[in-house]
Parts: sequence; structure tokens; C-alpha cells
Amino acid sequence: MWSAISRVTDYFSWPLRTYHYLELVSPLWNTDFLKAKVVDVWDETQDSRTITLRPGLNWRGHRAGQHIRIGIPVNGMHYTRTYTISSPPERDDNCFTITVKAIENGTVSHHMVRNVKVGDYFPIGLPQGDFYLPDAQHVSPLFITAGSGITPAMSMLRSLIAQKRLPSTYHIHYAPHEFDVVLGKDLKDISKDHDHYHLNLVYTRDKEGDDRHFTEAQLDELCPDWRERDVYTCGPPALLEAVEACMEKAGRSRHLHIERFRAAFADVPSDAVGGRVTFAQSGVEADADNATPLLRVAEEAGMNPPHGCRMGICHTCNTTLKSGCVRDLRTGALLNEEGSIVQTCICAAAGDCELDL
Repeated sequence: MWSAISRVTDYFSWPLRTYHYLELVSPLWNTDFLKAKVVDVWDETQDSRTITLRPGLNWRGHRAGQHIRIGIPVNGMHYTRTYTISSPPERDDNCFTITVKAIENGTVSHHMVRNVKVGDYFPIGLPQGDFYLPDAQHVSPLFITAGSGITPAMSMLRSLIAQKRLPSTYHIHYAPHEFDVVLGKDLKDISKDHDHYHLNLVYTRDKEGDDRHFTEAQLDELCPDWRERDVYTCGPPALLEAVEACMEKAGRSRHLHIERFRAAFADVPSDAVGGRVTFAQSGVEADADNATPLLRVAEEAGMNPPHGCRMGICHTCNTTLKSGCVRDLRTGALLNEEGSIVQTCICAAAGDCELDL
């Protein structure tokens, strides 16, 4: 219906389009490009912040655990980053939250934590991802999270509580110290208000010489019936690899659900080589080794190519191989046919190559 009306109004608004005029009233009324307005910000820890966003007319809602891409201008450069939604779909104000942790040398994450203010607008994408609880099937989950990996789990917990169907749930969350726990107050409030939510906060740096990182023995202690639960884990690669190995050893891989903030890469062959990368459209050339993603090679050469998730899911970084050879770092597979689609965030040079960027 709206598209038909828009075609008529576009005729009378030529050479501009209807959305140009709608944006003068409110950027959220733009029906061609989805935007969101910052309506609240608050600090969770000294290096993390929750941002409440009100999306525009094309917003279709999300499933608890999904993520979105956000366009972020920083010092005249436009970046795209992917953040997990930390609020439940059941909010009645049509808003959602993201919770961002500033990472070391992270230009964009530091900007989001330090500089974003109420009234800012960001272009956003629609929710994506398949890291969520099943709709109908009864699941007694075990969440194993660390750092900002808490965000999808928090969205799921809040959604289950809003639906009044929070089952027996165990949650092990890792942080260096108590003051580093992202969304820590919310976790403790849920634990206090719901007897069947069992929270274990593990501080990995509180006691010198005491290794408190994930182990199977620790899991047996903190969640004795873990072999009977579906496991949802999100956090740094070291945690995910340890949990994955534990579940595989126990024959529980089918019941393990992983959300990665970075791609899992295969081992690079010892005889693999890098090469000279030519970015055809930009006229930029750069030397690359055999393991650095081409996206990072481009950025270190002063470019800002399109990208989103940086883990091979969203395909925002796709470009065309004009010549040469690249390696898919996840599988080790080589791409050397002219015209092949290359995901720059998960492919590296395998000899000299030329990309349509």
C-alpha cells in the first residue's frame, strides 16, 4: 500500500523523492532507508554503555539474541559495526537497546561509549542471526558467557521473563573483576527475583595465581546437570573453543549453540604465501601476508571499504576477484577464478591478487 502511494508522491516531488521531504520532518519517517534515534544512554561500567534506540517506520522487530548493523560516523569517516540487541522484543515502546564495550584500540567502540548522545541518528539494518531460543520447544538452557558476550543472553533472559516462561536456567559469566561485569546489576536482579535462575559470576583476575577460566571440572561444580541442558555460549574465542571441546568430548555438540563475534579461522598451511594486493577502483596497492583478512589490509592502507560483521555472515564486504588467488581463512579453500565473490573479512591473499575495490 505504502509503496503505491510513494510512487505517486515521487512523481509530484521529482527530481527529489518523497523520503527527502519526510526526512525534513523526521529522519525516522524515511521509508527507503531505516534509521534509529538515540533516546537514552547510560553507563554500565567504566568502559561499557547501554544505548536505547528508537527505530524508524521500516523496523520489523527482532528475536531475542539477534544482532543489527549500524552505520557510525567518526571524525569524518563512516564505519559499519554489528551489535547484538540486549533488550527483549516484548518492549512496548518500540525501542531497543545495544550494549557496547570499548575495546583496546577500538576507534568505533570508544566513540560509542564516550561520545554518542541523545538525539543522534544512525542508519541501521534489519535484525539478523540465528542465535536464539526455539519458539515452541521446551529448553532448560545453560548460558556460558564472558565480556560483551552477555548481550544476546540478556536479551533471551529478558524475553523469557517478559513471557513469564523462564525455565530452570543456569548461567556462568566470566569477567576479570566484579566491576567489569557488563549488565551486572541486571544479572543480580534477575537472580534475586527468580529462584530457578542460577547465576555464577566468575572473576578470572581477582586472585593472583588462581586460574578461574573455563574447565570441565569447573562446569561440573557450577552446573552438575549440564549434560542434560542446551548450552548457549558467547564470548572471546578462547572461551568458545574450550566450551566447544568440552561439549564434543561429552558427545553434546548437537546441543551446543555458539555466537561468535569473530570468525573461526582454519590453520593456515605452513607453505602458504601472501602477495601484492591491488585494489582496482581505488588505485591502492599493498603487501599482505597469508593470514591477514583483506578487509584489514585495505584499512591499513588507508581505505574504508564496506563491511559489517567482520566474521563472514552479513556479506556487506563482498567484492569481486579480478585476478590472482585468495584463501578463505575459515575453510582453507582457495578462490582463483576471475569473477569469484570474495568476502574480504574472512579471505586473505594467496599470492598476488586484484580486487574490484
